[in-house]
Amino acid sequence: MVKPVVAIVGRPNVGKSTIFNRIVGERISIVEDIPGVTRDRIYSSGEWLNHEFNLIDTGGIDLGDEPFLEQIRQQAEIAIEEADVIIFLASGREGVTSADEEVAKILYRSKKPIVLAVNKVDNPEMRSQIYDFYSLGFGEPFPISGAHGIGLGDMLDAVVAHFPQVDEEDYDPDVIKFSLIGRPNVGKSSLVNALLGEERVIVSNVAGTTRDAIDSPYMYDGQEYVIIDTAGMRKKGKVYETTEKYSVLRALRAIERSDVVLVVINAEEGIREQDKHIAGYAHEAGRAVVIVVNKWDAIEKDEKTMKEFEQSIRSHFLFLDYAPIVFLSAKTKKRVHTLLPVIDQASENHAMRVQSSVLNDVIMDAVAMNPTPSDKGKRLRIYYATQVAVKPPTFVVFVNEPELMHFSYERFLENRIRDAFGFEGTPIRILSRARK
Repeated sequence: MVKPVVAIVGRPNVGKSTIFNRIVGERISIVEDIPGVTRDRIYSSGEWLNHEFNLIDTGGIDLGDEPFLEQIRQQAEIAIEEADVIIFLASGREGVTSADEEVAKILYRSKKPIVLAVNKVDNPEMRSQIYDFYSLGFGEPFPISGAHGIGLGDMLDAVVAHFPQVDEEDYDPDVIKFSLIGRPNVGKSSLVNALLGEERVIVSNVAGTTRDAIDSPYMYDGQEYVIIDTAGMRKKGKVYETTEKYSVLRALRAIERSDVVLVVINAEEGIREQDKHIAGYAHEAGRAVVIVVNKWDAIEKDEKTMKEFEQSIRSHFLFLDYAPIVFLSAKTKKRVHTLLPVIDQASENHAMRVQSSVLNDVIMDAVAMNPTPSDKGKRLRIYYATQVAVKPPTFVVFVNEPELMHFSYERFLENRIRDAFGFEGTPIRILSRARK
């Protein structure tokens, strides 16, 4: 199921980032201890009354030396382009300002659902001062306090009421859905064309279930595939041309609908910080990942070049040590034929199940090889393990006290499981639970 997108828009100093953090809670730091994952604070996940959604904080968008009103306009443009619902945030302390009115004019033209919230209403006496905000033309304003967490529930009730109803996809479970993500100009569209153009049977181009999504189903060697691409990835706009940062926002919906995500890197430019941002979202979403180094034809090579480039990728993408790497050229189509078999294998591993008896043999052998850690006289005891989910493969390890399961030992168990069963191309989740 694709998550709706909610954006928080407003002039500076109305508390956008405070509200953002209140809504996402501690989710934003869940994976910060994973080596190599760099965090982009303009986006995270939120949940309200069993409704999950993606949240954009335009307050985290830095537009450099742009003029004040131009910054507001561009931030609102990003929100309008990406969001299903927009939270228009104002401040109750200053009342309606000219900057609020400018934001209102922009949002009014968006035709998107707008929920008006007035922040910094910290006491009941201030509620009488919010009626001026009716003049902005978005109906009843919701008085809230980000500092104290007051009124957020009513605001979020209004937000989720506007969520679009999206039908579930009707693709056969055997169909492999994959998407291409990466910075602008790494060759994603060229690679799509190379894949679809090499003696493939193109079924059709059909509209996807998500806004601005294009699905390209096709068949090769008896296997059905769907390439999930977003029109937004190809769309040109002033904001997106001036910075690579927002290519993350373009990729989110495609990632959520994919079984396998291809992280495309430009061999000429090398690895950039933004490549890690984008790949981090695919990893966090639990999707199978293949790293694709495109424009390999443009590199002067000797017998060491590929090995050195691969080592550089591994050092930068420590959290994707499970992801296979494919070198190719979409322009010349050289080595493009090597990509689909890797996608097939990653998809198969992403959905792999292992028998509990064999899994427990592997776990017990691992414990015998490297005894469990102890803390303050208490030693971690592992009773048994079982696989509880696929896509990604998820294992529950039942122990005496879950807090004794140190991150490093969990990593050790993951490596032993990978040694035994493979799982190349897919992340693994290991959850520690107390045995009842």
